[in-house]
Amino acid sequence: VQLQASGGGLVQPGGSLRLSCSSSGHTFSRYTVAWFRQAPGKERDFVAGINWSGSTNHADSVKGRFTISADNERTSVYLEMNSLKSEDTAVYYCAASGAAYIGQYSVEYPYWGQGTLVTVSS
Repeated sequence: VQLQASGGGLVQPGGSLRLSCSSSGHTFSRYTVAWFRQAPGKERDFVAGINWSGSTNHADSVKGRFTISADNERTSVYLEMNSLKSEDTAVYYCAASGAAYIGQYSVEYPYWGQGTLVTVSS
């Protein structure tokens, strides 16, 4: 499964961005897909995940600001990011696994996209 993440960019604090994750030749109908992020010098952290039944989980640090969703055909997964803060600056990665549960550790996901940079700065 090859994943492509897109949608990153430079945004001012308080602004919004939407990240997209898609897979060439596959749908996500039987996968759990998650977003992770990694800031310079820090570990890769779980941000949000959605499983094949549509259940979602969001990290406490982004609850109420970020929302993960998937399109009806399960060809793309999105991360809607609102009220962005400087501490949200990181490379964002989408990842997929065949598990039914939403894992919160990077080792639980065998498939990864290339990452997209989000910079929140005035």
